[in-house]
Amino acid sequence: MVQPKITDLIRQCAFGEELEGQDSEVLGEVASTRELAEGEILVREGQIDDSVHIIVSGKLAVTKSTGGGDEATLHVLHEGDLAGELGFIDSTAHSATVKALTRAQVVSLERSRFESLLASHPKVVYDVMRAIVRRVHATLRRMNFQYVEMTNYITKAHGRY
Repeated sequence: MVQPKITDLIRQCAFGEELEGQDSEVLGEVASTRELAEGEILVREGQIDDSVHIIVSGKLAVTKSTGGGDEATLHVLHEGDLAGELGFIDSTAHSATVKALTRAQVVSLERSRFESLLASHPKVVYDVMRAIVRRVHATLRRMNFQYVEMTNYITKAHGRY
């Protein structure tokens, strides 16, 4: 079976739809792909890896340690979602673990390789960072909505529950 090019993988996912023109071609030159088996960890809570991962296929769980060896699933990532984007931006330790719920494929972009594009392709860097910020903003909006819904449920406010 012929493996798709990284460029094609980037283009076909929701993240790639936010990019313009030849952005996917340029990114394909500095990105890598990774296949994950079910249960395999992509990002570990507390570690720093300076990479952003675009989920191309499969489902990944975002989990948080709750102590005593237990973990809670915070969110499930699907095709086009990002993992590790905040650590990619600011080099902080990951606040959660991301592991494959099913077989999955990701396109990974390491910050140092990405930053090498600044001089030669500044528009691509801008487009990618804009796409990352849009994704983070969408996640924040969703979390805010869920927080309000949970608060309403707990307090039974506004007669909605």
